[in-house]
Amino acid sequence: MDHQAETTSGARATGAPEDFAVVIDARGAVTAWSAGAERLLGHRSENVLGRPAARLLAARLPTAMRRHLAAGEPWTSDIALRRSDGDRVEAQLRGTPLTDSGGAIPWVVTPAATTYPAGPTDAAAAELWDLALAQLPLPVAVYDRDARFVACNQVMSRAMGLTQEEMRGLTLWEIHPVPPLDEIDRLQRQVVRTGETIFREEQPFRAPGEVGDHAWSAYLSPLKDRAGAVLGVSALVIDITEQYLARRRLAVLNDAGARIGSTLDVTRTTEELVEVAVSGFADFATVDLLESVVQGHEPQPIPPDTPVQCRRTAQRSVLSGCPESVVRAGDVDVYPPGSPPARVLISGRGAHYRAGDPRLVAWSTSSPARAESIRRFRIHSVMMVPLRARGITLGVMHLLRHRTADAFGEDDLLLAEEIAARAAVSIDNARRYTRERRTALTLQRSLLPERLPLAQAVDLAHRYLPAGAGEEIGGDWFDVIALSGGRVALVVGDVVGHGVRASATMGRLRTAVRTLADADFAPDELLTRLDDLVIRLDREEGPDARRQAEEASAEVGATCLYAVYDPVAGLCDLARAGHPPPVLMTSDGEVRVLDLPAGPPLGLGGLPFESARITMDKGSLLALYTDGLIETPGRDIDVGLDLLTEALRGPAAGLEEVCDEVMRKVRADPPGDDIVLLLARASGLGADQVRTWRLPADPAAVAGARRTASEQLAAWDLNDLEFATELIVSELVTNSIRYGAGPIELRLILADVLICEVSDGSSAAPHLRRARVFDEGGRGLLLVAQVAERWGSRHTATGKTIWAEQPLPR
Repeated sequence: MDHQAETTSGARATGAPEDFAVVIDARGAVTAWSAGAERLLGHRSENVLGRPAARLLAARLPTAMRRHLAAGEPWTSDIALRRSDGDRVEAQLRGTPLTDSGGAIPWVVTPAATTYPAGPTDAAAAELWDLALAQLPLPVAVYDRDARFVACNQVMSRAMGLTQEEMRGLTLWEIHPVPPLDEIDRLQRQVVRTGETIFREEQPFRAPGEVGDHAWSAYLSPLKDRAGAVLGVSALVIDITEQYLARRRLAVLNDAGARIGSTLDVTRTTEELVEVAVSGFADFATVDLLESVVQGHEPQPIPPDTPVQCRRTAQRSVLSGCPESVVRAGDVDVYPPGSPPARVLISGRGAHYRAGDPRLVAWSTSSPARAESIRRFRIHSVMMVPLRARGITLGVMHLLRHRTADAFGEDDLLLAEEIAARAAVSIDNARRYTRERRTALTLQRSLLPERLPLAQAVDLAHRYLPAGAGEEIGGDWFDVIALSGGRVALVVGDVVGHGVRASATMGRLRTAVRTLADADFAPDELLTRLDDLVIRLDREEGPDARRQAEEASAEVGATCLYAVYDPVAGLCDLARAGHPPPVLMTSDGEVRVLDLPAGPPLGLGGLPFESARITMDKGSLLALYTDGLIETPGRDIDVGLDLLTEALRGPAAGLEEVCDEVMRKVRADPPGDDIVLLLARASGLGADQVRTWRLPADPAAVAGARRTASEQLAAWDLNDLEFATELIVSELVTNSIRYGAGPIELRLILADVLICEVSDGSSAAPHLRRARVFDEGGRGLLLVAQVAERWGSRHTATGKTIWAEQPLPR
C-alpha cells in the first residue's frame, strides 16, 4: 500500500460495518470490495477493483502502522479514508497479511475487533495491578449492571465516610440521598444502557466524608466483557475545586468589568459594586465613601489619630432588606482612630478577620448595634478593602459572611482588591464628572437671571431645566430687559455645544445683548451687531480652540430670538437668528406659531436679519423657548410644536400653571438637551396711565409744559415728584426747542416707575458734559441725571426721544 495520500478537510469519525472487507494485492491494487465497504465509502466495486488502494486514503498513514506494513505484521489502526463525495471519514481497521507464491504480501482489511483486557495474568503483576487501583490517589468506585455498589478504593471510601461493607449492594442515592448524587445515579444507569462513557462536572457540594465543599469531575465508564456486553460501571472522580474557584474568580472579575461603571453617577457605581460582591463571594457588602468624595471634592490625606467620617452610599445582602446593617444608606458613620476600617483607609491595604479577632472584637463592641448584628446573624468572617484610584483613597468596602461556611482567605482578598481597584476608577471618574458638572452648572446658573424683573405692563414666568445627569450642561439662556418707555425686551438663546465653553460663550452673549439693548437698537440691528461679536469671539479664540470646538460639535455659533414689547402701542417687534419660532396665543384664545423670517444662526456673517411686528393686545401670551423643549430623538419637530400649541390652548390659568402644563406635555423625560421656556402675558397700560402733549417750537411753551406735567402728577397723586418732574420737563423741552426740530412731543407714563419722555424730529443725540464756571449752557442734562434714577435717549423713525425715569414713592 502507498504510504502517502493527500489530506482533505471535513473528517468525521465512524465505525466500519461488520461486513466491511477489502483485499489488496502485493502491488497495492484492490482485488476484492465488499458491500460494507461500498456503504461506508460510497464507491461501487467496478470503480475500485484493479485501482490503487492509495486513492482511498485521505491522510498519511500512522507511523506505527507503516512499521507493521514494512515488517509484514498484522496491524490495527485508525485510518482516514476518502468517500466518493470527497468527504473524509475515520475508521478503526485491522490488516491481516497473506502470503502468495512469489513471496509478496497481499492484505485483507477488516473492521478492528474490540477486546477488553482483563489485566495481567502473572501473579506478581496482578498484585501490583490490584494495589495500583486500591491506592490510586483519585476516588474510584465500581457498580454493577443495576448501578449498585460493588467495590471502591481507599480514597473513595474516605470521601464517602463509609466502608465498602457499609456501601455494598446500595445505589449511590441510597448511600447518600443528596443532590447531585441522584443525577450521578441516573447517569450510571444510562452508561449501562448505552455502553458509552459520560463525563460530568459538578458544582461544589459536600461529600458525606468531607468537612468542606469540593467541586468534582466524574468519568462514568462502562465495564465490558470480551464479547462487548456491559457488566457494570466504573466511576473515576477528580477534585477540581481549585480550577472551579479560579474560573469563578475570573467570572466575578468579568462580571465586575461588565456591570460596574455603567454611569457617571457615584451612588449608582457603588450600588453596582455591592451587587457584584454579593452575587460573587460575599453575603453582605457595603461601600462607605469619604464625605469629601460624596460632595465631589478632592479627598485629603487622613491623619492617623483622628476619627474618619464616611457616608454609607450603598449596601446589599443575600437577605431581603439588609437586616445586618447598622447604618442606613445615606447616613454618616464615624470610624474611631485605630479601628480596622480606619486602618484600611489610612494604609490603603485590605485585611480580613475572623469573628474572634481582638481588633474586630474591639471595634464591634464599641457599637452595641454592631455587636448585636454580628451575634444575631452569626457573622464569622469580615473583609475590608480600600477603594483607591490614582493614588488616593476614596472609601472602604466591607464584605461579610454568615451564610457561606468558609471564611475569607488570601485568594478572596486578592479578588476583592482587584474588583475594588476597578470600581474605584469608575467612582473617581464619576466624582470628577460630578464636580466638573456642578462647577459648570453653577457657572451657567450664575450667568442666568436670578429672578425676572417686575414689569407692570407684562406678566412673566419661566422654566430652566438642564439636561439629564448623563449629559454636559448646554448653553441655553434667557433674559428679560427693562427698556425705556415701559417697554420690555424678551431674549432666548442657545449656544451650540455643551460644557464650560458653551456656558462662558453664553455669558458673553447675554452681556452683549444687555449692552446693545440699553442702546435701544431695533431687534434686527441688535442681532446684526451680535453676529459681528460672535465672529470676533471666534477669531480671538485661535485655531486650537476652534479645532476643539469643531471636534466637540459639527456646528459653531449660536441661535437667538429677540423681542421688544411696547405696552403703550400694544405692539411687539421680533427678530430671530436661526432660532425656533415663538408661539402666540391671542386674547381670544387663538394659538399660532409665528411665521417670522428665520435669519441665519449667529456666527455665519454677511447675511441680513429681518424684523417682524405683531399686535399684542391685553391678555395675549407669547411663548419663547429653546429647541430642547420640542426636539427629542425619534420625534419630529412639528410634533413638538403641535404639543406646545395644544398645551398653551388649555384652560385659562396663571402663568406658573401654564409653564407646568407645557413642561408636562411637551418635554422629554429625561431631557436630552437644556430647556428654556419663557412666557410673557401682555397686561398693557390703560389710557389713564399715559398722557401725551404736542408742544410748539417756542421757548414760551416750556412754562406751559411744566404746568401741564404738574397738573397730571396731581391727578395721579404723585405730588412728591412735582419738583423733580418740573425740572426734568423744563430741561428736556428746552433742549428740544433749542437744539432739535419739530414736531416736539411730551409724554408721561405711569408704570412701575414714572417716565418722562420728550421727542423731536432731530436725530442728534444729546451728550452729558460738565459745564465750566463761566459757561452759560451744559448744566441741563447734568441736573436731569442728578434727579432721575435713569435717563437716556433712543432713536425713532422720525427723530429721537430723550427719557428719564423716577421711582414711585412708597
